[in-house]
Amino acid sequence: MTLLLAPLALAAMLAPPVLQDESTSAPDWAQWRGPTRDGSCTGPAWPAELKEDSLERLWRVEMGPSYASPIVAGDRVFTVETSGEQDEVVRALDRGTGEQLWETTWKGSMKVPFFAKRNGSWVRSTPAYDGEYLYVGGIRDRLVCLAGATGKVRWDVDFLERDGKGLPDFGMVCSPLIDGEHLYIQAGGALAKLDKTTGETIWRGLEDSGGMDSPFSSPVIAELHGTRQLLISTRESLCGVDLETGGLLWEAPIKTFRGMNILTPTAVGDAVFTSAYGGRSQLLEPEKGEEGWSVSQSWESRPRGYMTSPVVIDGYAYLYLQSNRFSCVRLSDGEVGWISEPMGDEYWSLVSQGDRILALTHSGELLLIQADPSEYRELGRVTVAEQETWAHLGVSGDELFVRELEAMTVYRWR
Repeated sequence: MTLLLAPLALAAMLAPPVLQDESTSAPDWAQWRGPTRDGSCTGPAWPAELKEDSLERLWRVEMGPSYASPIVAGDRVFTVETSGEQDEVVRALDRGTGEQLWETTWKGSMKVPFFAKRNGSWVRSTPAYDGEYLYVGGIRDRLVCLAGATGKVRWDVDFLERDGKGLPDFGMVCSPLIDGEHLYIQAGGALAKLDKTTGETIWRGLEDSGGMDSPFSSPVIAELHGTRQLLISTRESLCGVDLETGGLLWEAPIKTFRGMNILTPTAVGDAVFTSAYGGRSQLLEPEKGEEGWSVSQSWESRPRGYMTSPVVIDGYAYLYLQSNRFSCVRLSDGEVGWISEPMGDEYWSLVSQGDRILALTHSGELLLIQADPSEYRELGRVTVAEQETWAHLGVSGDELFVRELEAMTVYRWR
């Protein structure tokens, strides 16, 4: 592994990164889908409508391609990329100016199957940051822990060497989840719990054979019927997993086309919502009885999700569909409030605040949408990127972080 430090890295070594200041009073965007891992955020209220002059562009920096979302913490922004089809590069940028503070590089690249070539052979996993260390998933089933202040490597786990399973055909897709002194990741042909200080494996569960069987989803933690547990999707099922032992509490089959079970599970009270490509939307109800856990399906509804994990507002799930339409589904019974006309995009990333939704389309447009169960209400749209934007939108305070395919652009609400 090679450690490359930019000119400002020496100064960065002398002090840890600032976690909050007057300009960043809202929670950091420090993991996949934000502070609570469900696409919701707090902070200054968004405007009543979105117009060309609603946003001020602060800076734009060109870099290598990536699907990984930006990580925003205090005075800096972290991003990861694939460089020259052979290396992976992690960069720390000054939040105010975009100036590089440090970068760390290691060998890591692969080619995805020919039928997925148009989706690119670059890093996919979104890092996670605990305020001191950054945990970065590389495409070749690798997890690296870096100091946020300096980029220095604390530990480096190569799951191919450690666990001996085949390289995932689409690379590591799962975004790591931090929980106290541990982290969870789907890698090395299993769901794994690691000691975040050392990278040592505590347990492995939900074993698969790697290769084409490797999963696409990222985990969340939820409390169902008083039991805190890990919710995770495999290629063919949705599972509840014991956090301490890795044991399977319950499992429900999910109908999919070729195992494209991609969405991050969404906890709704004691139930779990999901939707899959080739399947349907559904609400599952795990229950704990005297003889253990069981799970039943509360309802099934016709909207088919794809890659976009939903946001939930006032009992409704707002979901972008396989059919390239936006939809609203009532979570109490699966009733479809509405399905929009075709939007022309394969993917949106969604962030909610109160009754408003920001949608970043893969074609580089930003939409402001009113959450209304009775109709689709768009409050404006603007172009915010010069390239495609497959990475999830980041929001912190009054600033928006847009990871273009080969650039990072930051905006502030005017």
